[in-house]
Amino acid sequence: MPQEIDPFYVMEVVAAAQAREETGAAVYHLEVGQPATGAPAGAIAKAHDLLDAHPLGYTTSRGIPKLPPAIARHIASSYTLEVDPERIAVTQGATGAFVLTLLASFDAGARVAMAVPGYPCYRNIVIGLHMEPVLIEVDAATRYQPTVEQLEAAGPIDGLIVASPANPTGTMLSPDELATLAQWCDANQVRLISDEIYHGLQYGDAQPATATQFSDQAIVINSFSKYFSMTGWRMGWTVLPEELIKPVDRLAQNLVICPPAISQHVALAALDCGEELDAHVQRYAGNRQILLDGLPRAGMTEFAPADGAFYVWARTDHLAADSKELAAKWLDELGVAATPGLDFHPTQGHRFMRFSFCGTPETMTSAVELLGAASEAATGGAT
Repeated sequence: MPQEIDPFYVMEVVAAAQAREETGAAVYHLEVGQPATGAPAGAIAKAHDLLDAHPLGYTTSRGIPKLPPAIARHIASSYTLEVDPERIAVTQGATGAFVLTLLASFDAGARVAMAVPGYPCYRNIVIGLHMEPVLIEVDAATRYQPTVEQLEAAGPIDGLIVASPANPTGTMLSPDELATLAQWCDANQVRLISDEIYHGLQYGDAQPATATQFSDQAIVINSFSKYFSMTGWRMGWTVLPEELIKPVDRLAQNLVICPPAISQHVALAALDCGEELDAHVQRYAGNRQILLDGLPRAGMTEFAPADGAFYVWARTDHLAADSKELAAKWLDELGVAATPGLDFHPTQGHRFMRFSFCGTPETMTSAVELLGAASEAATGGAT
């Protein structure tokens, strides 16, 4: 039921940060997964050309004809995997893909499993569609990813949502781990939905795998928001099992008509901007290191392995019992905006904070210096 859907608490932090900025005070944004950069230059140039010369009317519900084949080529390049473009549907962001695929896959009352801590919109979309979220408690012991043993202990389930890299923890499933989950889902008639919107954003030796490599029944959801730095353009895609191609298309025709025409053309151009986008990833890697080095000086030494995405999930209950109150204090006294963990774990989130490192290096450096200085002042120089 809609009345059961929790608020997205990070938006309260965003609103408070904006209010602070309106007074002229500095804010160091580590609260949202919003790349500091916009769409790549080649994509923006395409948008200007379109606005001057193209009527930008309706497209088909599955996208402009050139875009699914271009996405298929991107998949082939990324994973050495051939995917029929007919299996690719373009959607209004990854969120739109989740709504369409959940509706196509399950009836009301279906039990859909997901890890916590995890992205809150998974459970809230499931609830909004009159399905039941089954929360799988994960922690450092499983590197914040679900296991087959946990799924078997959860009782009968109809679906499983996994994310690798994950929000808020940044942890990734190895190819073998993803293959094991996919094979278990196929063997138990559980629909696997793999959220891969942070693919392209991984660090060190971490290597992403796509669920399509291991199962023809899996649904893969991806987006132009994160690696492609196109959050506001609201463009995503999904790789579908063959039996869901027509159901998803019919739902899209009725629910959204089509994704935004200009965003589709811009996304097509963005697929050819890899050099610029990879430079963003290098910046994120540097930002990540600033946080991994700086947070311990601020008294935070326990965090999830940040294999990918652009988040650090840190334990803060030794600093304050409630991370929401701690976040408000940091913003008020230091101008540092971070996201309290309550969004990502309904019962244990008060013990954690999520830091986003997709901003500028200057923002990361200033934030950890302020947090470190505040920690030293509070402890008399001992951190």
